[in-house]
Parts: sequence; C-alpha cells; structure tokens
Amino acid sequence: MPRSLTLWLAALLALPAAAADLTVSAAASLTNAFKDIGPMFEAANPGTTVAFNFGASGALLQQIAKGGAPVDVFVSADQETMDQAQSQGLVQAAQRRDFVSNTLVVIVPISAANTPKVVGDLAQAAYRRIAVGLPASVPVGRYTKVVLVAAGLWGAIEPKMVGANNVRQALDYVARGEVDAGFVYATDAAVMADKVKVALTVPTPKPILYPAAPLASSANPAMAARFVEYLQSAAAQGVLAKHGFGKP
Repeated sequence: MPRSLTLWLAALLALPAAAADLTVSAAASLTNAFKDIGPMFEAANPGTTVAFNFGASGALLQQIAKGGAPVDVFVSADQETMDQAQSQGLVQAAQRRDFVSNTLVVIVPISAANTPKVVGDLAQAAYRRIAVGLPASVPVGRYTKVVLVAAGLWGAIEPKMVGANNVRQALDYVARGEVDAGFVYATDAAVMADKVKVALTVPTPKPILYPAAPLASSANPAMAARFVEYLQSAAAQGVLAKHGFGKP
C-alpha cells in the first residue's frame, strides 16, 4: 500500500466519529424553555444537533408507541403518561428523572371584565366558554378535571368546556378572547402576559412534576441519557427557572 494512502487512512481513523442527531418529544408547555436549552446542549456536545417535537404528552406517546419517526427522549408533563410509556416497555424506570415542576392556574383575557376569585366562580353564567385541555390526552386537562371533580364542579364546567389539543392551544383561545377563561400552567400564562392575566392559582392534589427518560429504542442511547442528565444541570435549571418552572 502506498505510504500516502496509509497516512490518509491513519488520519481518517483518528478523526472523531460524528455525533448523531437527537430527537426529543416534549410536552408543549416546555416549548420556549427547550428552545433555549437546545443550543446550550449542542454547544456542550459539539457535533450533536437536537430536534424537538412538541405536543400534548398523550399524543406524543401515541406517536412513539406506533413507531413513527424515531425518538430518543420523551418528556411528559405528568407522571401518568410516563407511567404508560414505562408499562409499554418504551422507557426504563431506572432512567426516568423528574427534573422540573409547574403550577395550574386559571387565566382570562387581559381585557376581561369578569375575573374569577375562586374556581367555583367559573360555574356562573358570566363564564360561558372555558378552555380546558382534553383530559384523555392532555396532562393539564387531567389536572384540571381532578380538581373540578373533587370540588363538585365538573358537572357545571364540562358543558362550557372548549377542548384544547394541548396547553398552548388553551392559552391561544384565551389570548384571542375566544373563551372567557382557561386552565393552563403558570409558565404558559407568562408567555403571553400581554394578552392574558392570571386570575387565580389552583392547588392540585398531586404536585405537577415533569419526568424525562431516554427511549429504550433510541439509536443514540448514550446521548439520550446525557440529555436527560443535562436537564438536571445548573445551566438547564437556570433556564427553566427563568421561564417560571420550579424545582422538582
């Protein structure tokens, strides 16, 4: 073999292997925070490109379970959806991590004449349309239903409910004045502070904790695990706090 070819092959083998891309399916409420965290993770892992797929946690899980586009990391807005992923063998219990928390709030349009003081006020005639995430697939909708059922208000609110496919859609309905009120996370309300205002904070029986986990089917398991670890880093936690998220 010519010496020049030998040197070329040696140089080629010495080059670091190109890092593969990473796809993260994450709850819609994380959109703004993760768009900031993505470039930070890429900078900490040169050669890696992170692609995000945002949506309702339940809908994302269905996409993953059906074997659609390959996904490396799943991030849910509730424990129940991640429990389902675990029971289906899509993630491993030992690898899931709760990395952040949130708060349920009721919002109204910024110019609203009526502002509820307590959740029971939403049963009044003044509130004709109320945006609620679809409980079957949207975690914020499940949190909302649990609160309303416990308060004996679900029967009064359900007929007024305008179902949202994810929390950001519920936010948009209120921001555009298409509904009189809506249930979202505190972090979502902050995204459109110029168009909506928080009427009240709604305590939930269980804390709103977000779990993240690498997918068992990930083609890049080491990098997927590294992303989940990165979400717990001081740098990522600082960004999440800036966007209004709390500690887990």
